[in-house]
Amino acid sequence: MPPQPSTSNGAAPVATFALANSMMGRMKPAKIFKGAVEPPPPPTPGSYGQRPSNSTSRHITGISFDDRGDQIVTAAEDETSLKTLLSKKYGVDLPRFTHKNTAILHASTKEDDTIRYHSLHDNKYLQYFKGHKGRVISLEMSPVDDGFMSGSMDKTVRLWDLRTPACRGLLTVPSVPIIAYDATGVVFAVAVNHYSRILLYDQANFDKAPFLVITLEDPTLARVSYPPRPIYMTSMSFSSNGKYLLVGCSGDAHYVVDAFEGHLLAKLEGHIGLERRSLSSPPSIEPSKGSSGEEVSWTPDSKYVVGGSLDGKILIWDVQNLPTRSGEVDLKVPPLQVQPLAALDGHPGPSRCVRFNPRFAMMCSAGAELAFWLPDPSGDAEEIARDLLKKKVAL
Repeated sequence: MPPQPSTSNGAAPVATFALANSMMGRMKPAKIFKGAVEPPPPPTPGSYGQRPSNSTSRHITGISFDDRGDQIVTAAEDETSLKTLLSKKYGVDLPRFTHKNTAILHASTKEDDTIRYHSLHDNKYLQYFKGHKGRVISLEMSPVDDGFMSGSMDKTVRLWDLRTPACRGLLTVPSVPIIAYDATGVVFAVAVNHYSRILLYDQANFDKAPFLVITLEDPTLARVSYPPRPIYMTSMSFSSNGKYLLVGCSGDAHYVVDAFEGHLLAKLEGHIGLERRSLSSPPSIEPSKGSSGEEVSWTPDSKYVVGGSLDGKILIWDVQNLPTRSGEVDLKVPPLQVQPLAALDGHPGPSRCVRFNPRFAMMCSAGAELAFWLPDPSGDAEEIARDLLKKKVAL
């Protein structure tokens, strides 16, 4: 029998809080770092043939918490990590803490497509992982050991180990891949765009065929246009209990899929996608720039999904009551359409990255600026007063 996504929390740290609807709806920015990203340089006067910048601002493109939730690392278009660690030569993208909070992995945006193992303690590179022939657009650490995985524009997935620079596994896929580990590191998933497929592999037998192939097809899209607009997947992550896959997309919907059999369970709506698809002929489904692949994610207890929006709002979806389906997958069954539990104001501009702290009641959102969110304590007194009033009326 092929391995299944885990239903345990694996090596994931245990959260020190319990999330509830009332708390999630009261999240407010506690601190906003307005200078988190350096502005782009002004165009050089009289520089013939030089293309001016299309944007008046640069953005944070990646966020990662360490395992304990004590530290955060960001990567930005100004080629900095943590703002103080410069990588002007190679650029920084997809920062990922290893299981030590003194070191990160990151992809490169210039020079080459090497993955770099970076010491935060002394700002030195500890190892280089070479092999990709295209930009790395998906990078994930194993949740249980020193293994990690990368997906590239060269249409390959590579498996690595921090202790050796040589690639220990290679998968060639038909299109640009998006990757994700389950909570135990036993199973990993590879999303393949243009084919709308998600392939689930056994980590120990990755050179064999996938044990499950999921087709991401949304029948509700045919109600909007015909032929239905294609789905472009930009991110993917397993819930901590291993039951679900969250599939982030570049348009106005994200999806939750059953990770055991592949049923499409929920369609998360209410946000404005960071990308507008090209109207060229034939139409392109690939996002150009702005969709970082980190704009939507789980809370650590798998009860909620948090995400960004083009209008600057932070959306929170309650996914505690998803439908249960079993048996053969029927692609014509529509998913449950889920509207946000809350649409929070306070983030300045579009949010390209939204992440929840793995252990504390804190959320982080990032775009041109970086914001830390905490529950509003003033709501506690209001809630207590309402409860007392209810009890008084009952008496």
